Amino acid sequence: MIEIKSLDVRFGAFHAVRDLSFHVAAGEAFGLVGESGSGKTTVLKAIAGLIGDWQGQITVDGEALGAARSPQFCRKVQMIFQDPYGSLHPRHTVDRTLAEPLAIHGQGDVGRRVERALRAVGLGPGFRYRYPHQLSGGQRQRIAIARALMLEPKVLLLDEPTSSLDVSVQAEILNLLSALRWERSLTYLFVSHNLAVIAHMCARVAIMNAGRIVEQIATSALATGALANPYAQQLLRSSEGYDRQVAAALITYD
Repeated sequence: MIEIKSLDVRFGAFHAVRDLSFHVAAGEAFGLVGESGSGKTTVLKAIAGLIGDWQGQITVDGEALGAARSPQFCRKVQMIFQDPYGSLHPRHTVDRTLAEPLAIHGQGDVGRRVERALRAVGLGPGFRYRYPHQLSGGQRQRIAIARALMLEPKVLLLDEPTSSLDVSVQAEILNLLSALRWERSLTYLFVSHNLAVIAHMCARVAIMNAGRIVEQIATSALATGALANPYAQQLLRSSEGYDRQVAAALITYD
């Protein structure tokens, strides 16, 4: 469904993505993980068409992409952003937010489709005329997911969709995304700095550092620690949190 070959992105003198290649099968959830600034979000933006100046090859569902994105591409591929409050217009009701993609693409039956999308993300018609400030963080992200589903896409690009949410709400959103992928046969490209989230959501993961993929593995290798690259090993260790026994063993006394 997604194939990236030798993707290269520069912002002036800064080399954000360097000779990056990977593929995502139809119906698969594929993860991109790495620390902040490693180039993960830049990859998503290049695919989505939010960055026009890139080199290499991007193919989605057999279509080789250039700088511009067609209406057909936008119906096929949608993006969910990290900050659900920042990605929703503060003066637009939920109804207007969800109806806008349909209006842009000339699609009808708006009322029924808006209510169906709200039910799909676990919200009822009572949320239809609320504003973003009247919603919790988890509810706002559910609205962002509903908006992405309005055009019935095949691919979702997910840019750390739970990182700004409380831990308990994160689990709810991740479970919702998992259910939607199975129900709708969606393909996910899932960006995160959280290896636990990637292990829960994805079958395969590419680990990025300084704009490059340093290792591609099955997420089952994260549980066993079977990583070959030193940076990937360090990233895994850092994700395991504080270990009292390891810390105690490092203490020296004069």
